[in-house]
Amino acid sequence: MTALAWAAAGAAHAQDPEWMVEGRAGVVSDYRDRGYTLSDGEPAVQGEITVGHVSGFYGGVWGSSIDEYGVGADGHGAEIEVTLYAGWAGAVGGFDVDLGVWRNLYPDGDEVDYVEFPLQVGRSVGAATFTTGVVWAPAQTGTGDEANTWLWTRAEYAPEAWPVSLHAQLGHEDGGFAPDGKTDWRVGVEAPVGAFTMGLDWVDSDTEDSAVVGSVFWGF
Repeated sequence: MTALAWAAAGAAHAQDPEWMVEGRAGVVSDYRDRGYTLSDGEPAVQGEITVGHVSGFYGGVWGSSIDEYGVGADGHGAEIEVTLYAGWAGAVGGFDVDLGVWRNLYPDGDEVDYVEFPLQVGRSVGAATFTTGVVWAPAQTGTGDEANTWLWTRAEYAPEAWPVSLHAQLGHEDGGFAPDGKTDWRVGVEAPVGAFTMGLDWVDSDTEDSAVVGSVFWGF
């Protein structure tokens, strides 16, 4: 249910003047997405790789271990979440825009795959970056035959002289994944440590208990 936007790519490596490839791999103490725990409060291993063109078009794959999901009649469900994504990111009228499509797959899950369409718009002001976006999923089997919409806004503060960056995010979801509506939020800090990025977040929502989530990722 998540993917790293090419517009926010970190340490990218040029393979030729027109193409860029980047990736990351790491572990989180609890896989929390939109306030929900998808790993039942347990650690999860995650990884991602993105290929982008100077035109702004990009594509990639993201994956995470999860708690068993979409258990079928055979008593088995998916233990991995995979997101295939593609889109375009670039500057429009002084704003950073990212528009794409996500295909969320749950191997061995019973009719729980689904498609989403994310759009985000952001702008930097000095050391601060403000971004707002929406992720919309049309009605389909994987969303319980109901459309789903997640609206979110995020603020980041990363002065060059600081050894850490701060971020805060607020979201609201309605539809197949939140029939009664759900508000979620997170506040956290990140710090580069050599080739790694370490993070600590407080994650909460009005439908699930809060959690402090630690993360360590290696970028390549």
